[in-house]
Amino acid sequence: MNAAKPRYQQLKDFIIEQISSGALRPLDRVPSENDLVESKSVSRMTANRALRELNDEGYVERIAGSGTFVSDYRSRSHLLEVQNIADEITSRGHTHSSTVLRQSLQHARGEIAKALHVEQGTDVFHLLLVHAENEVPIQVEDRYVLASFAPDCLQQDFILMTPSAYLTGVAPLQEAEQSVRASVPNSATRKRLDMADDEPTLVVIRRTWSEGRPVTFARLHHPGSRYELMGHYTPPGQLRTASADVVQLENLSQ
Repeated sequence: MNAAKPRYQQLKDFIIEQISSGALRPLDRVPSENDLVESKSVSRMTANRALRELNDEGYVERIAGSGTFVSDYRSRSHLLEVQNIADEITSRGHTHSSTVLRQSLQHARGEIAKALHVEQGTDVFHLLLVHAENEVPIQVEDRYVLASFAPDCLQQDFILMTPSAYLTGVAPLQEAEQSVRASVPNSATRKRLDMADDEPTLVVIRRTWSEGRPVTFARLHHPGSRYELMGHYTPPGQLRTASADVVQLENLSQ
């Protein structure tokens, strides 16, 4: 262990790394206080503090009489709104990071040309990124942008700024269309999202408009076990009376 950090922090870092790497997955049992005392040569007080703080920070859940388990948290997005993934993650008190896999100029073909209402061969930019929350991948963003709308797209650093933030800066969002479907991911998407072999993806298909025309088309893939969409609708002119809390359906008795 790194002697520069307090022992309890070293234990926390060790367990967080196990979760981030996938060695410990949601609902897996975390080493107990006794296990940590024996394997890491720390005091029971140190082990207790590490597990208590991990519980408070949402990484694990301590269940009396059963043990400590990796939290089965699901990253959540709003079904009725278009939000920047980085802002979603930050609002939960977590850290956003991204990896850019592709940032290139292409010619629109097939469904891309149809979705953007342009002729075959029109210049578009293709962006492919993996977004992570606390270093755990939660979204593959596969986006096409009309080149004439954002001509300097290829010069942007999308590690420092998300495509959504950049595009909103180019021109305000005028209109959006979203559909959601479950899908069986291909092997590349499954690997990028660190998913189990039998796990489905939740795919948000989104088009956005500016200046009266569609300018972006995106397919946003999420691991089904770690992401959910929620929404609440209040008709125009009506006051919202319902709680802002989202009902956790899995906790409702049937």
